Amino acid sequence: MSALVALCILAAGEGREPALGFRAVTVDDKVGIGYGVAAADVDGDRKPDLVLVDKDVVVWYSNPTWRKSVLAEKLTPIDHVCVAARDLDGDAKAELAAGAGWNPSDTVQSGSVHYLLPPADRSARWERIDLPHEPTVHRMRWVLGPEKAWSLVVAPLHGRGNKDGQGAGAQVLAYRMPADPRQAWSRELVDGELHVIHNLEVINWDQDPEEEILLAAREGVFYCDRGKERWERRQLAGNREGESAFAGASEIRTGRLPGGKRFLATIEPFHGNRVVAYAPPAGAETVPSANVPSAKGGLWERHQLDDSLNGGHAVACGDLLGVGNDQIVAGWRLKDKDGKVGIRVYLPLDGEGKRWERAVLDDNTLACEDLVLSDLDGDGKLDVIASGRDTHNLKVWFNEGRKRTP
Repeated sequence: MSALVALCILAAGEGREPALGFRAVTVDDKVGIGYGVAAADVDGDRKPDLVLVDKDVVVWYSNPTWRKSVLAEKLTPIDHVCVAARDLDGDAKAELAAGAGWNPSDTVQSGSVHYLLPPADRSARWERIDLPHEPTVHRMRWVLGPEKAWSLVVAPLHGRGNKDGQGAGAQVLAYRMPADPRQAWSRELVDGELHVIHNLEVINWDQDPEEEILLAAREGVFYCDRGKERWERRQLAGNREGESAFAGASEIRTGRLPGGKRFLATIEPFHGNRVVAYAPPAGAETVPSANVPSAKGGLWERHQLDDSLNGGHAVACGDLLGVGNDQIVAGWRLKDKDGKVGIRVYLPLDGEGKRWERAVLDDNTLACEDLVLSDLDGDGKLDVIASGRDTHNLKVWFNEGRKRTP
């Protein structure tokens, strides 16, 4: 199937109809803010469930009924902000952590990090275990490290005492969970020099057992890998030396172009209006897989796909169409020039990341705060899950189009 034909299957046309082949289902229409959503099996039935960190609760929606269970409530007096959900021990039941104390203007005392320990009945309240933290905790993900050891990587938005994005760098920390999670967790610095780190991506880039991290920050997009003695950082996108055109990125995800090359997908600038794809410079990467994001050839090549969003706040990458390469799904939460919020899909039309088409997934029903992709119904096709801020909803777009190719 050609990319253009696949696009026609996806949508009837930009600005005219919502995407064809997707069936929208509202899971919850009483969401507070919907800061973060994750898809993970919570109860061990081998079906991905939904976990939402809302303003003052952490909730689990059980697949397929979407029965709602409150797992934690009011971890701090001010808002919850992020969640990490992943099966760490192979029992098909996700471990959960949450971040709260959200006040980005307080770069001294805000923030909190909590591991949530489940009871025998996972629909009941989970025990909170409070961990040390930096101010402005904003994003967290579980990351697989050496010797199959897991860490909770937590990225603050700002550095301690930072004012207007200036001053100390944000301290990105990796927390190592002990055998008894109620005991002290060790911490390791991943990076402490970047400013306004809005999001991170976990990826096994070099195909060794350990996972790596991508950070989206004011200075650019950076790759972080665990070296023999410490974490090491390399810049992939942003300002070249002596340039100042780059204004920062607030979202980062990765995918594969037709032919196998990687691409990076960002929202720019911070909470911005632009969807951007970066392709590796010539000679920087072998196809279809890379050992490391080589510095050869310099920074990755920037291709702007869209500049009409308002408050871009979520990006995901995956092969929704079953065409053997990935598409970008991006959402925004503030009304655009047409008075609309929503979600769009961007389809690469070549192997270099230079030409893209776009289509509508959501047309003004969800002010997108966060989104993820997961095959919720086991049909081999990725579905789209998104939480809405001002629209106060959580929705799933079930993919009823063409089955993905192996």
